[in-house]
Amino acid sequence: MALTITRNGTVYSLTQLAGEPDAIDGGSPMAASTVASSPSKASPAKCAAITPEKAVRDLPAGASLLPLYSFPAHDGFQVKRVRSFGSFGDLVAAGAAAVPDVDNSGGRGYASSDDESASLDGSSDSGASAQVVPQRSVLDALLLGEWEDRAEAGLFRYDVTACPTKVVPGSYGFIAQCNEGRLSKKRPTEFRIDQVAQDFDANKFNFTKALQHEVLFMFEPGRRSKPSFRPAAVARPSPNLVYINVSPIEYGHVLLVPRALDGLRQLVTPDTMLLALQFAREADNPYFRLAFNSLGAYGTINHLHFQAYYLAAPFAMERAPTAPLDLAALGLKSRCNAADAVPTLIGGKGRRRPACGVRVEQLREYPVRSLVFEAGDSLQEAAELVGTACERLTAANVPHNLFIADCGARIFLFPNCFAERKARGQMPEDVLETQVDPAAWEIAGHIVLKRQEDYEAVTQESAWRLLELASCSEERFGEVARLALDGLI
Repeated sequence: MALTITRNGTVYSLTQLAGEPDAIDGGSPMAASTVASSPSKASPAKCAAITPEKAVRDLPAGASLLPLYSFPAHDGFQVKRVRSFGSFGDLVAAGAAAVPDVDNSGGRGYASSDDESASLDGSSDSGASAQVVPQRSVLDALLLGEWEDRAEAGLFRYDVTACPTKVVPGSYGFIAQCNEGRLSKKRPTEFRIDQVAQDFDANKFNFTKALQHEVLFMFEPGRRSKPSFRPAAVARPSPNLVYINVSPIEYGHVLLVPRALDGLRQLVTPDTMLLALQFAREADNPYFRLAFNSLGAYGTINHLHFQAYYLAAPFAMERAPTAPLDLAALGLKSRCNAADAVPTLIGGKGRRRPACGVRVEQLREYPVRSLVFEAGDSLQEAAELVGTACERLTAANVPHNLFIADCGARIFLFPNCFAERKARGQMPEDVLETQVDPAAWEIAGHIVLKRQEDYEAVTQESAWRLLELASCSEERFGEVARLALDGLI
């Protein structure tokens, strides 16, 4: 018997609301402007597609031009940073000063996209001094500028900068946001949560149906040693596209859709994992993180996409301590230190050596159990390892989430059991009433609440309890770790 839950799917594109005039939230100024000017008649923003009123699926016709960001295809980091915001110990020692003020009264800590350079308030590795980004990267400036243009054009359902945000008192520094605009007015849909790999259905909403003015730019490898940008370029047969999320959680909330016209399912592979890491590296901003939700772990659109946004504060997961995996207890044997190590099969694409340059640890002192991967000198090696682990979890029907931090240098992979508990009737009633389904962002420490009363009442204890319901048991986590890593490290 299939396990299903009934819930409102997230609205990522205005096209999802077509034929549902009551679905747009008219309670915010930006939503009102969207209703007054339909998506098909919105003015093209700077550097927008020449055919903004056409759907993305019309790109192959050859008459469409889109902005193009080309990134250098070198493998690795110019400067690798890990633990950009220190640890829980730093947070306790430094007190509230270690966490930037993200409340509206203090501003969100973002510089204008017009600035040539940006200094962002935050914590360094020591948790005491300011983290400074001396010069904004090309991708960083492009993304913010284009995103703000779409905001001015009225393409978002609400003004996310008006959503109150606060640091929850306590040693973990969870961040809570009240975002009533995320409470979708679409008709509830029944989702299967026991099948991570499902066939792509072109009749359901997918990102080829979104209009081209929701696309910010193409993201493609280039031939130069430095990144470059072209305001208008002919799209290749199936480009990697960066879209706005019309129901943003935070400033600069976008969607990275690999090979957008190929109809890829919502599952990660080594090559798509590499693209996500390259995107994080090119942004080169520790306040910009990426996330992925599989089906069954609150991915609600079966068309491959990664989410990303800026948050001018540490995520609790980033600060949590880690510890080496107990390989013996897990029944794993490391191949990396053995002189006679036999190359192992990774990703089904030929025989490769174990991913010895990637450090793999386990998250500690956190409500959700997670594997933590730290890239070495090679993004490709990290992508092969994490992408293959995700493929194995998908094949075994294990719902999972990814959280990418430190400009692509650290990747958190965690199985998510919340929807399964919900479908089996094992969820406390007060948790159900909040209508919060913890996906990657919530589990990482940014708790997006949909009701003012929950926002006002949130505590570190209630946040911990919510996230703990998404975690699998220690025994089950061991099984998942063995499944994901056997023969790869």
